[in-house]
Amino acid sequence: MADFAQQYPYLILVNSLIPALLAGNTVILKPSPQTPTIVERVAKVFSDAGLPEGVLQYFHCGTPSMIETIVKNPKIALVCFTGSVAGGLAVQKAAASRIVNVGLELGGKDSAYVRGDVDIDWAAEEIVDGAIFNSGQSCCSIERVYVDHGIHDEFVGAVQKVLAGYRMGDPLDPSTHVGPVISKKSKETIERHIKDAVEKGAVDATPHNNTFANLSTRGNFVKPTLLTGVTHDMMVMLEETFGPVIPVMKVPDDETALEQMNDSEFGLTASIWTKDVDRGYELADKVEAGTVFVNRCDYPSPVSPLLCRFCPSSLNRWLLT
Repeated sequence: MADFAQQYPYLILVNSLIPALLAGNTVILKPSPQTPTIVERVAKVFSDAGLPEGVLQYFHCGTPSMIETIVKNPKIALVCFTGSVAGGLAVQKAAASRIVNVGLELGGKDSAYVRGDVDIDWAAEEIVDGAIFNSGQSCCSIERVYVDHGIHDEFVGAVQKVLAGYRMGDPLDPSTHVGPVISKKSKETIERHIKDAVEKGAVDATPHNNTFANLSTRGNFVKPTLLTGVTHDMMVMLEETFGPVIPVMKVPDDETALEQMNDSEFGLTASIWTKDVDRGYELADKVEAGTVFVNRCDYPSPVSPLLCRFCPSSLNRWLLT
């Protein structure tokens, strides 16, 4: 878990970088200001491997005006952006002045629906991992969980059991499950969502865990938090939290679950958890999200049709941000 968290910025980058290079393109990378050295290390690896000079370049930039200038450059034939909705809208606006392909992978408020026929212990373990891995800092992290009323209490108990076994601490320690979040600003956002939910009637159902209770003052640690009794008037169910929070909401049937899952302006990924796989696929077809999984979450596939967008017929220069 800790090793995966350390590699996460690299994994996000290669999703776009490798297909671009394989298709014969030259690439310019712009890293997040929160992980600025990632692109330098990646560029060195490719240089050491013999990639011709100039094929892979990078630049550091924190100003919207400079990004806009790059995006508008006619030598840029495709822009691929991974980040916030606000950032994606800025890139799209900059690209609107000319004809250029733009691929945006933005924030999510990814939902999961746990049907009454599911293997509860297995689903609880998978969903906790889907919500908490990388300290919840993934656009595809599970951020909303809808559970059939008949198994709600048992499912919550199973989630508590899983969380009780997690270890929070030094992200460089291989035994650690959950490390700190990226910044003080992120920590404050996550804690604000939790506070808002509790003030509006949600229950903090997080189990006792010594590693959650004794958080280090070095680093932006936020304890993994299980919330029950949540509603759609709480920020934690409406806005991207991007942290280790699992809000669980009880639903009476499939139709209500679908209604609640689709009640969001974010539509990145979602998941259906059930032993009835055929019914799972039926429900998946009705979920308004770009990728809907059945009995798994945040699983990249090398045969995804999304990769087709990385196969232009001519050699291009790409801007990957």
